[in-house]
Amino acid sequence: MKRFLSRLCVGLFAAAILVESGFAQKALSWHEIREKFEAANPTLRAGQIGVDESKAQEITAFLRPNPNFTLSTDGTQIARYKGVWQPFTGTQFATIFSYLHERQHKRELRLESAQKATGIAVSGQADLDRTLVFALRMAFVQTLQEKAILELAKENLSYYDHVLNVNRERFKAGAISQVDLDRLELQRVQYEADLQMAEESLETAKIQLLMLLNDRTPMDRFDVTGPFDFSRQIVALDEVRQQALEARPDLRAALQSIEKAKTDHRLAVADGSTDPTLGAWYTHNPSFNNPFDHETLGASVSIPLRIFDRNQGEKLRTQLDIDRSAKLAEATRAQVFSDVDSAYATVTSAVTLLQPYKDRYLDMASRVRDTIAFSYEHGAASLLDFLNAQAEYRSVEVNYLNLVASYLSAANQLNLAAGREVIQ
Repeated sequence: MKRFLSRLCVGLFAAAILVESGFAQKALSWHEIREKFEAANPTLRAGQIGVDESKAQEITAFLRPNPNFTLSTDGTQIARYKGVWQPFTGTQFATIFSYLHERQHKRELRLESAQKATGIAVSGQADLDRTLVFALRMAFVQTLQEKAILELAKENLSYYDHVLNVNRERFKAGAISQVDLDRLELQRVQYEADLQMAEESLETAKIQLLMLLNDRTPMDRFDVTGPFDFSRQIVALDEVRQQALEARPDLRAALQSIEKAKTDHRLAVADGSTDPTLGAWYTHNPSFNNPFDHETLGASVSIPLRIFDRNQGEKLRTQLDIDRSAKLAEATRAQVFSDVDSAYATVTSAVTLLQPYKDRYLDMASRVRDTIAFSYEHGAASLLDFLNAQAEYRSVEVNYLNLVASYLSAANQLNLAAGREVIQ
């Protein structure tokens, strides 16, 4: 029975490891990668804390002034009347309550300014997310590119090994010389080097992606999946421009800064007004000169005379800040158009270069390689022709993969410029 339970535990443990390994080996799509990024990236989470801090400042901005309470005594004497000591004779006790009354909606304007500052912080957080997602997508595309290059390197090595096996048989049959076989064997080093470099580049791309995800998963248990291709259909430039004007968070923050500057100017004008302090008091004064004034009540109004300081400097500064924010918003708008136009031109250029590869060059390179290899195996082509055909095929395939990666990078740049994913 004990042996059975022991085997059962071992089997369950092994099954758990296999299940865990199976889940860990699942390749993550772009949407899954982005969800992990949104939940775990420390820079993004720190930015969200900044937004929460700005919301907390709204509470402080809307607080009312605290009232003042004063307790005082006066006229205390230590007297001796008719041979009897009477300590604290004639002491006057007074309690005073005062409150600063803010005029011209200062408190409401402080709250409005703080709320608009929070709106700017939210837009800043969205812009941070936009730029970090751009870096994440670049790392994702880089990983897909290195995976494709690795598969190509494996395919090329496998194909070349097949060619080597055929030519080894030809050498045994006396169809080729030892020198030709040696040259073929030496050429295999290039394909081995390509495979090694592809594996190393893939590991480097995964490291960058894991860093952005704040993930400590071992590289051999981490993988991504997604289409590594291009689309011939591109959104119209005017449509992308309009989407950018609507979605770019940095432009939205610039426009919000204008509104906040206007609110700050109104607050500066309000702060230049006079705020009275209202007071009231109660006193207990056992005065022997007036036997009827033991209990008294009083009130006061204190009004500062703002003859010299009417907040002139802050009024001028906030007025100038409105113009400054408007000019910065115009500069941001111009930058939006520049980013969109530049990225759009790069995307269209990449598509123009990729179309002939897809339509002709890939099939042509494969056909030439196979034809020259067949001819060489049957003595109708030279060794140099065979090696050149192999190198040309490898060059065309690698160039195509690099162009696809350039297209995906340009599409990512266009998404960054538009502030949303206009190209998936």
